[in-house]
Amino acid sequence: MTRRSLLTLVCSVLMLSACGFQLRGQQDYAFKRLYISGGSAAAGARLTRLVQGGSDTVVVTSVANADATLQITEGRGVSTLTLNSLGVVEEYAMNLSMTYTLVGKDGTVLIPASVIALNRAMTYSDQFSQAKAAEADLLFADMENDAIDQLTRRLSLVRSLHPGPGQQVPSVAPRAPLPPPPL
Repeated sequence: MTRRSLLTLVCSVLMLSACGFQLRGQQDYAFKRLYISGGSAAAGARLTRLVQGGSDTVVVTSVANADATLQITEGRGVSTLTLNSLGVVEEYAMNLSMTYTLVGKDGTVLIPASVIALNRAMTYSDQFSQAKAAEADLLFADMENDAIDQLTRRLSLVRSLHPGPGQQVPSVAPRAPLPPPPL
């Protein structure tokens, strides 16, 4: 390795560490066996992969074997964002909301009902309706992946299966309607 390439490598490492970059790493969940109830099959599969692959927690298929139960409800919506001068839709707003609750084996609410709300903008043309339908599916899948990533980070906030007063994880809900996405 030449001196110049070694210097470049050292500078790159220093720059990455200075900007706060950090790999996701191993999660340490308070629960070791998790049961997932509800949500789409794709969301359940991704969540299972992330939880089992990034921690020592196992996703189980029975509530009786679980230390905690994660209840997920998803909602999808499409609304008109802009119209042209003829009143034809030019853009749609794609919305996904994921409501979740984490409950311990003994009924203790570990994470109260919380919401992850995401939106994306999609241009539209009748000329490319099939392609736009496929694009909408991709946008919903992308939003679902983002929501699952946020959910795994939220699950890591639970420190105990029996939290004391003041140690509960607060619920999260959007305070106001989401602004339209940037164009």
